[in-house]
Amino acid sequence: MNGSLKRLIFFLLIALGIQSCVNDIQKIKKITFKSTDPDEKTADLVLTYTDSGQAKIRLIAPLAESFAKPNKVIKFREGIKLEFYTKKGALLSSLTAKYGEIDELNGTMFVKDSVRMFNNVKKQELQTEELFWTRKDSVIFTNKLVIIKTPKVLLYGDGIRAKQDFSSYKFIKPKGKFDLD
Repeated sequence: MNGSLKRLIFFLLIALGIQSCVNDIQKIKKITFKSTDPDEKTADLVLTYTDSGQAKIRLIAPLAESFAKPNKVIKFREGIKLEFYTKKGALLSSLTAKYGEIDELNGTMFVKDSVRMFNNVKKQELQTEELFWTRKDSVIFTNKLVIIKTPKVLLYGDGIRAKQDFSSYKFIKPKGKFDLD
């Protein structure tokens, strides 16, 4: 009986141990996953878009966070840099901002906070606080204050529409021009 009692206690302890190891998946998800958390995170992202083997656009970001819901969006909360290349592979222009979002379903991008775009060929710099891009027509635009600096002229106005590579642009409401010496 002494041996039977020991075996019974042993099996009861094992049964209790096994039962205590069962976790409720829903409880775990509530503890470890918030609906505001990204589905994916990528650190030190460098992504190159090519056409016929030639680099067209390079996206560089210290952190990219992908969200599947409610829309398929990628957020760049630590900044974003885009580089646009010519058909021959030379750097044509670049864009930087402290924050960016790409809406993959709608084919749009939004950048804000210290937005700068520089055209290497024309030596022009665009400065604004926010900028939008659409894949459909490959244009960038904003209704906010825009400043464009060239080696000889400073232009400014409210709003701009430009090619995505900043090779040509048109102010929506031009306000002034200053000649620089």
